[in-house]
Amino acid sequence: MEYYTWILALHVMSFISWMAMLFYQPRLYVYHQEHADNRGFTDVVKIQEHKLYHFIGVPAMWLTILSGSAMIALAPELFKTGMWLHIKLTAVLLLVAYHFSLGWFKKRLADGRCTKSGKFFRVYNEIPTLLMILIVIMVVVKPI
Repeated sequence: MEYYTWILALHVMSFISWMAMLFYQPRLYVYHQEHADNRGFTDVVKIQEHKLYHFIGVPAMWLTILSGSAMIALAPELFKTGMWLHIKLTAVLLLVAYHFSLGWFKKRLADGRCTKSGKFFRVYNEIPTLLMILIVIMVVVKPI
């Protein structure tokens, strides 16, 4: 358990980085779709989308998963403290699915094949916020 708190610190930092990407990536998609007629603008946004997803989002997601897995390996008794961890992990799985959906949309936008509107991405952008709220409540309050 000597390293548990260091792993926890790494987990929190990587989760914050991952969430930053999950919050901002769909916002770039809003700009992309709402300025689709301005090729110079969308060319720059495509670069931002690619770098944010691959250089920040992907490493942060994997570091979050690996550090969380390490904490569970060091303290498997957490599963016996209530349903909060099960709910948290379910929310994390939904965030992972959301993450990969952003990659799918990124490819479609890059190819000019995305039919979703800026309004769609404004609403879609709320999903990680709701999941983050659930995760934080489960970890801090442990209501269940």
